[in-house]
Amino acid sequence: MSKSLPKRSENYSEWYNELVKRADLAENSAVRGCMIIKPYGYSIWEKMQRALDDMFKETGHSNAYFPLFVPKSLFEAEETNAEGFAKECAVVTHYRLKNDPDHKGKLIVDPNAKLEEELIVRPTSEAIIWNTYRNWVQSHRDLPLLINQWANVVRWEMRTRLFLRTAEFLWQEGHTAHATKEEAIEETEQMLHVYGTFAEEFMAVPVIRGKKTANERFAGADDTYCIEAMMQDGKALQAGTSHFLGQNFAKAFDVKFTNKENQQDYVWGTSWGVSTRLMGALIMAHSDDEGLVLPPKLAPIQVVIVPIFKGAEQLALISETINPIVKELKKRGISVKFDTSDKQSPGFKFAEYELKGVPVRLAIGARDLGNGTVEIARRDTKVKQTYPLEGVVETISNLLDEIQENIYQRAFNFRAANTHVIDTWEDFVKTLDEQPGFISAHWDGSPETEEKIKELTKATIRCIPLDAVEEEGKCILTGNPSSRRVIFARAY
Repeated sequence: MSKSLPKRSENYSEWYNELVKRADLAENSAVRGCMIIKPYGYSIWEKMQRALDDMFKETGHSNAYFPLFVPKSLFEAEETNAEGFAKECAVVTHYRLKNDPDHKGKLIVDPNAKLEEELIVRPTSEAIIWNTYRNWVQSHRDLPLLINQWANVVRWEMRTRLFLRTAEFLWQEGHTAHATKEEAIEETEQMLHVYGTFAEEFMAVPVIRGKKTANERFAGADDTYCIEAMMQDGKALQAGTSHFLGQNFAKAFDVKFTNKENQQDYVWGTSWGVSTRLMGALIMAHSDDEGLVLPPKLAPIQVVIVPIFKGAEQLALISETINPIVKELKKRGISVKFDTSDKQSPGFKFAEYELKGVPVRLAIGARDLGNGTVEIARRDTKVKQTYPLEGVVETISNLLDEIQENIYQRAFNFRAANTHVIDTWEDFVKTLDEQPGFISAHWDGSPETEEKIKELTKATIRCIPLDAVEEEGKCILTGNPSSRRVIFARAY
């Protein structure tokens, strides 16, 4: 077994980076800022995809696929969106290489192969999709148009970190068109709650649902809704966004329809997305100094069984008892690995499966067989207990539910303990430095004040919670009147 992980409490960033690599989730690639998602990491992403895709389809959405390249003229059509992403764009200017006459075996860009129009490698797909919708929508009968795509995007980030911020990442992006403003807003809010439900029920990560301030809105949106999660270092992580686009993209791309009154109008739009950043959230919200702590619903291996044996005869006896249990677990939809290899010691295997976050581990040897028992260890609490073999499938099934709930409750309690209600500037600054977490405080609603607070403290307004109640108060910085609290935090 390799040396232990850096201590989470001593160097959170180093702990995170090392854990991602040692747990075989991802590694840096030969392309600066891009990552290779390894099979174990990708299998977690696949489980996320599957659950989310089912939720999208239950809410009436269909999957499609649109090109990776966006003609520059289309990208520029919605000005706010284009300006918002301009600094992160990768641009294709040529379509061919040729042999370098001065250096054998080397290639150079063929100057005669310059594109007539430059292509943007999509940082987001609104432009190409809304240009397509112009051909798909003529009448109110064509609406609503509820489309999602699973894809990759490129945003040329200068400072990158595996899963959290990479130049290329995987995501899904929903793009919908509606006949009325009310329908579009309802869709935007519905998808926010889909994300919130997924984060809490599958990832076991409690989130605050809210609206972004005008400063933090998606470029080209009238309103941006978000879910905000707290990581174990007290920093916030934006885990998903849903945007009400108004008629901005419809007007930019001339997407009109004939309404029920037989009049022409522009459609109303939304877009919404989550990415492989969710993998970062999953790791940082739950894991510890021994490795990953995965909620059972997203664990590639939910149960591992490690036989403790000497020789083929003992293994055969253990297998005779264990194989029917494996079969029954699989029948219940529980993913299980019976690790019969003799290449590593049981102790090595225990540490390895702990590092990989397998929720439940069974250990069974000749003595256990004789006693009709098995040792079961939980990854979340590290508690080991002996259980009778009889009824062990039911025991495991119940344990998995219990672990899922416990991981969520633990994260919920952590967030509650690290959410502070603050009323003065002095307390605000002190709390940010000494007790990182969410701060619920008054803000006067001015973009200038928001920017000043960010400049002075590096804390941003994460969201205006949807359940925020009216409460008269004074802005922590200016002392100007405020009617409700917002959530501040330093963030990833």
